Amino acid sequence: MRRGVEKESLRALPQGGLALTPHPAVLGSALTNPNITTDFSESQIELVTGVHGSVDDCVDELTRIHQFVYSAIGDEMLWVSSMPCGLPVDETIPLGRYGSSNVGRSKSVYRMGLGHRYGRRMQTISGIHYNWSLPGITNDGYFSLIRNFRRHSFLLLYLFGASPAVCSSFVAGREHELQDLGSSLYMPHGTSLRMGRLGYQSDAQSSLAVSYNGLEGYAASLQDALTRPYPAYEAIGVRNPAGEYNQLATSLLQIENEFYGTIRPKRVIFSGERPLHALRERGVEYVEVRCMDLDPFQPVGITAQTMRFLDVFLLHCLLSGSPADSPAEIAALARNQHRTAARGREPGLRLERHGAEVTLVEWAEELLDGCTPLAAALDQALGTTGHSEAVAAARTSLANPHTLPSARVLDAMTSQHGGSFIEFARARSAQTKGLLTSQPFSEAQALHFAGVARASVAEQAAIEAADTMPFEVYRQEYLAIARLGGPSTAR
Repeated sequence: MRRGVEKESLRALPQGGLALTPHPAVLGSALTNPNITTDFSESQIELVTGVHGSVDDCVDELTRIHQFVYSAIGDEMLWVSSMPCGLPVDETIPLGRYGSSNVGRSKSVYRMGLGHRYGRRMQTISGIHYNWSLPGITNDGYFSLIRNFRRHSFLLLYLFGASPAVCSSFVAGREHELQDLGSSLYMPHGTSLRMGRLGYQSDAQSSLAVSYNGLEGYAASLQDALTRPYPAYEAIGVRNPAGEYNQLATSLLQIENEFYGTIRPKRVIFSGERPLHALRERGVEYVEVRCMDLDPFQPVGITAQTMRFLDVFLLHCLLSGSPADSPAEIAALARNQHRTAARGREPGLRLERHGAEVTLVEWAEELLDGCTPLAAALDQALGTTGHSEAVAAARTSLANPHTLPSARVLDAMTSQHGGSFIEFARARSAQTKGLLTSQPFSEAQALHFAGVARASVAEQAAIEAADTMPFEVYRQEYLAIARLGGPSTAR
């Protein structure tokens, strides 16, 4: 098994507001640094590990990247919660900037489009993406895994969801079902508001019943969304009257990355290549798990034990029978996701399965029963006990919902911070910064990341120097239907 992590975090001020400073120059180019970039906002750092055969090595690298970032951001903090810190008015949340090259400009224009389509506040939600692969899996094998993952991911929201509350300013002017807690809003039994109706959701995309029954069908449905004009986005237009770009395209999706989902099939792309073309040409290389909240109680947002549980869970999804999905099941899975995000710890909560209802706890117990022998086999093969311990810890959490991260967040908010989400997350962010900056970080490690940062600046400059094409020509060529590839010929 191979895994890597991408972790998003907002840069926050000591008082808990969003840092509006540019991406620190000492961290290198957000366009080309392989370890440290930005996500939606200039204020939203994304930390990226390499690919690792060992969970511990992955955590170690993620820890070192954090330490280097902390050495560069002065009195700012990395916000430890998935739900954002105090935000300014929507239009002043700064978009990520990637220089003057065509590829850099297109990244910024894409983010401008996301802001127009969904609002900038929603884009400041942060999470952890867990990228996972196993040699020898065919496209059909990966899609079998994905179908089961989508059926069973409620378990991950329940066990690891850590966003049951938000600052009331986050939902100003929006309809919601949250309950009042002074300056904060929350769901008493919520697990992951990030994955619920207030999180990464899109009314436009809810019309997409994307099937995961195989690469060809998945690619066709994605191509439809990438090329289908969408009236609300046509009204926005590609450019405003002053000639400035509003978005890359007026289709339902500007580019592939705009498609939201709990898991994605992925393939490393060549320079300038469309992700859909890469999938069609060379097949699925790994899956990207996208439903993991930042754990505010852990220094780097995720533990080695959680990664080991994910490894076992993904293996279970791969090796279990995985019937084809249907539009009816896809709709039921969306309802299960929203129900678990908003009410996952509610006693007796029931989810939909095979046209009937089953309690979340009963279904979760069945899944953990299936994971147990896989964990034991992994431990035997690797000479460890960590995978079995991860599944055992999940059983304990299932039986004791007050110990779940989402419950602990609400308990800490109310018992220590007067019900304030911002005060809770601010205090945790400050403690985390103190912990990581006090741990050993050698001069050799610092020099390594500084060298990577300098090299990335030089690489961005070379890209900009080589650009000769007008941006509008580049945009149209990049978005051409032919760039999406044809029907799949990969295995």
